[in-house]
Amino acid sequence: MTIDHAQASNLNPAGLMRLMTWLGPSFPVGAYSYSHGVEFAIEDGRVKKCNSVITWVEGVLAFGAGRIDGVLFCQAYEAARNGDLEGLIAIGIDADCRRGTAEMALEATAQGRAFVSTVTQVWNDALLASWAASMRDDDRLPSYPVAVAIAAAGANIDLRSALTAFFHAMAANLVSSAVRLIPLGQTDGIRAIAALEGAVELAVIKAMETDPDDIGACAPLIDWTSMKHETQYTRLFRS
Repeated sequence: MTIDHAQASNLNPAGLMRLMTWLGPSFPVGAYSYSHGVEFAIEDGRVKKCNSVITWVEGVLAFGAGRIDGVLFCQAYEAARNGDLEGLIAIGIDADCRRGTAEMALEATAQGRAFVSTVTQVWNDALLASWAASMRDDDRLPSYPVAVAIAAAGANIDLRSALTAFFHAMAANLVSSAVRLIPLGQTDGIRAIAALEGAVELAVIKAMETDPDDIGACAPLIDWTSMKHETQYTRLFRS
């Protein structure tokens, strides 16, 4: 996938407000109820303080779900811009197959379904609705990064801004989980989010430069914590 970085960022105030609405904590996708395995990582003593939270989230962005979701996001955005429903269905099926654990699949599809439901009711996105209906016909659920990408393309929000906002929201949600679980404290939580700005930017660049044929991730420890979370004795989060 070749994307001209000079032409890839042109965010206007309307697009900024839309991204802030869709990816803010008040948007009803239930993001606050997922920790992406962070809950067990804390229980197991692998994530303890601010620095280890930063390192863990950097790993998610660079080697885990961020590595997969970013490329899927770029593919879906380009397909949506071209009105390619068949291509979007194929990308949605691919996304459905690329979850390392049951809880990560739940995290992606439950948020995707909630996102589609709200966006199609409030903004009447016809392509997003058609894609979600086609996925249901194939007995599949919509994946969150693909859904957000389709909506962003439909709203004429540039790819780089949309993907940056998506990754920032992902990072902020994981940090928020750590703030509540360690507990980390609000100031250290903001310190972690600020420290992750470079990792978010790098994840965006990597996603935009990666050929879809090279999509892949390598984060076995993150997958392991997600699997261990399934049987964790006490849990606050769904993943």
